[in-house]
Amino acid sequence: MAATAPTTLKSLSRTEQYRPVEYLDGYLPIEDYGLIGDGTTAALVGRDGSIDWLCVPRFDGASIFNAILDRTIGGRFSISAGAIVGARHRYLGDTSILITEIEVATGIIRITDLMPLKDHADLGQEGNPNTGELLRCVEVLEGKVEISAEIRVQGGLATGRCSQGTRIRAEQYPQLDLILDASRELSGAGGTWSLVQGESVSLCLHWNGGSWMSSVKSPVAAIANTTEAWLSWLQAFHYGGPRRDLVRRSAITIKLLDYLPNGAMVAAPTTSLPEQIGGERNWDYRYVWIRDASFTVYALRRIGLHAEAEQFLRWVIMLTRADDVNIMYTLDGETRITEREDPVLEGYRGSHPVRWGNGAADQVQHDVYGELVDLAYQYANHVETIEPALWERLKIFIEKAADVWNTPDQGIWEVRSGGAVQTYSAGICHVALDRGARFVREHGLEGDADRWDRIADEIRTTILERAWSEERQALCQGFDGDALDAAILALPLRRVIPADHPRMVKTAEAIERELGAGDTLLYRYLQSESPDGLSGDEGAFLLCSFWMIDNLTLQGRIDEAMARFEQMCDRTNDLGLLPEQIDPGTQRFLGNFPQAFSHLGLILSGVGLWHAGRS
Repeated sequence: MAATAPTTLKSLSRTEQYRPVEYLDGYLPIEDYGLIGDGTTAALVGRDGSIDWLCVPRFDGASIFNAILDRTIGGRFSISAGAIVGARHRYLGDTSILITEIEVATGIIRITDLMPLKDHADLGQEGNPNTGELLRCVEVLEGKVEISAEIRVQGGLATGRCSQGTRIRAEQYPQLDLILDASRELSGAGGTWSLVQGESVSLCLHWNGGSWMSSVKSPVAAIANTTEAWLSWLQAFHYGGPRRDLVRRSAITIKLLDYLPNGAMVAAPTTSLPEQIGGERNWDYRYVWIRDASFTVYALRRIGLHAEAEQFLRWVIMLTRADDVNIMYTLDGETRITEREDPVLEGYRGSHPVRWGNGAADQVQHDVYGELVDLAYQYANHVETIEPALWERLKIFIEKAADVWNTPDQGIWEVRSGGAVQTYSAGICHVALDRGARFVREHGLEGDADRWDRIADEIRTTILERAWSEERQALCQGFDGDALDAAILALPLRRVIPADHPRMVKTAEAIERELGAGDTLLYRYLQSESPDGLSGDEGAFLLCSFWMIDNLTLQGRIDEAMARFEQMCDRTNDLGLLPEQIDPGTQRFLGNFPQAFSHLGLILSGVGLWHAGRS
């Protein structure tokens, strides 16, 4: 397919005016960043022209740029032209190419940032479509401007000339081979150039070999190839519901979290962006959760993007042992993920500790069985046969769900306190048994469908009876307790309890009333009722708001659902991106960014309204 001239998102009309750039405790607000990537890693680009986050050679690699976690000693790739009067940014149509325009006293510059994709790259197939580069093209739109570019890496760096440009050695990451190339003369790991309207400079950073030919030699071709790859991938996109621009952007954002060499999907590209400013709730999300990725695959399938489902299932099944499945994996499929606290970085706006790795990998979370079986069930509906070896393994996980559904675990929210019997986990064990019975009846496979149905019915009945609190008039977080949990809103979406069941309707009302944070926002739970082993509070969790929208849609309260959906869509930043959480008081973004959970919530709520006839 030939690349066509992309158009900007309608939802970005609010960026037409240059806005001042503000800093909070010396840090750019999280909502002022954009995401670029290439299917192996991703970077955060600030509205001030600085790249403050990038791990190479892949999502969980060395953080060569990490100034978002320490403004003083963290690494960054900055481009500046003097004191900023105002700035704006947008994506180049439906691509991952980010355009930032910055106004200074003497003129205006435009920065085009991308991680180039190869000619004829196919984003729908496993492989390595990337060139191993970061390309930054700077053009003067008005006036005469002195442009400075500088690369800084935590711990210091050494530079030297080579045939390709400047070789950079980062003291903290001696295994990395970084080369900076530019269309104008460099001075070490950067340079300064005085340019007038119409003049430009391009800079290209390679890592560990990168492309055999620097994209700085042909930036127009790099932009065209990358544009063509995204437009070709989106040909399969199918959605006619509300806020189509943001649903498309959400699909692109989720795809940017897809590790194309094997089909794995990270929950977010960052670590330790805080759930509370100054708090300890800072986690590393650069890993693959079965739950998150299963949700994501389901969302993409609902808008016509099926290839990801097959790729991810194949990856997961290859990793799972014959007797069990882990809740999360590295991109290589490893399960040993050691969590450690960084002894040096201060954390975003002083939110310490910065964590590398995630100790939740060792937790017990029973919902993983239902997530995996449901993912396989989705896949089975689009293939002719299920391989016998795969079915034998799935039967083991179905039986696991039957054995553990009423035993304690850490649950979907990965609490770091003692485990308990979680209603949500029991509900997703129901999913494993229900889908197992459907496998037998719909695909002619061997299995005890009647028994699995009986256990699934027992789980549903137990949830409706033992999770119900007369005092709270709600289904609660655990059996025989009274703490509220917004995760219960997900049960109707997984066909565990109908959304219009009287007890589910009451539960939604109670969650809105007691977990509501104002203006459609919801907390996951209250620490005062559900101690999770951590100090402090957190922001409102965006996926929960989308789950509420879905419940209202399924209850037939379409006007209410539509109004809430519009409000949630208006919470995206100028680029259509969402974080994990939002501070209800300041409306600032919190948590790792951008977050797959939030974007898949937006997609599925839009799909629900579309199917309900509200486009």
